Amino acid sequence: MSKHYLFAGASSAIAQAALRMAHAEGITVSGISTKDLSGLGYDHTYQVTDYSKSSLPELDTPIHGLVYFPGTINLKPLHRTTEAEFLEEYRINALGAVGVIQQYLSNLKSAGNPSIVLMSTVAAAQGMTFHSSIAMAKGAIEGLALALAAELAPTMRVNAVAPSLTASPLADKLINSPEKLEASNKRHPLRRIGQPDDIANAVVFLLSDKASWITGQVMHVDGGMSTVRTL
Repeated sequence: MSKHYLFAGASSAIAQAALRMAHAEGITVSGISTKDLSGLGYDHTYQVTDYSKSSLPELDTPIHGLVYFPGTINLKPLHRTTEAEFLEEYRINALGAVGVIQQYLSNLKSAGNPSIVLMSTVAAAQGMTFHSSIAMAKGAIEGLALALAAELAPTMRVNAVAPSLTASPLADKLINSPEKLEASNKRHPLRRIGQPDDIANAVVFLLSDKASWITGQVMHVDGGMSTVRTL
């Protein structure tokens, strides 16, 4: 039976890279986004107002792989970050993932050996200045991944991918000059920031049968940022 993946936050650069890889393996991919997905190549698309359970469409097909891609980059010192900003990052990154998983849990259960992949960040494990709101929200994602890996075993796998800074429209303000890009490259032990394909490779691997004995893991795809020091 042909496999079917569902990508939430399907307009992201990483999601589009994962789409190309999945299509190369003959997998059908549906996309959900708050943005227009026309022309991006998804087999089925759904535009929503947000990722709360009540806003999501009902699907009547098995889902073999589910990925929640939405993320935010709101870097501010603590004293300048409002409660509303903390709540908004938590809503988008963590509660949105919960809503999507709840909505499509029965679709996942009806597929054979389904897999869920959530997106975290290196900042959830590595303390970084001005990252309090996103680290808190993505820390919740890592906790959710571990809890669901236990709850849904042995019939479903749940993992997270934790990237470092990746070239994408979301990160543009951090790398939009040669000086900023050079500084960001130098902060990584492998001396470059990530590319969408770097992260998508990990996502598609975790969705696949090649990762059939992997669950409850946070895979760091971060150029060595979380564990290696070379300076």
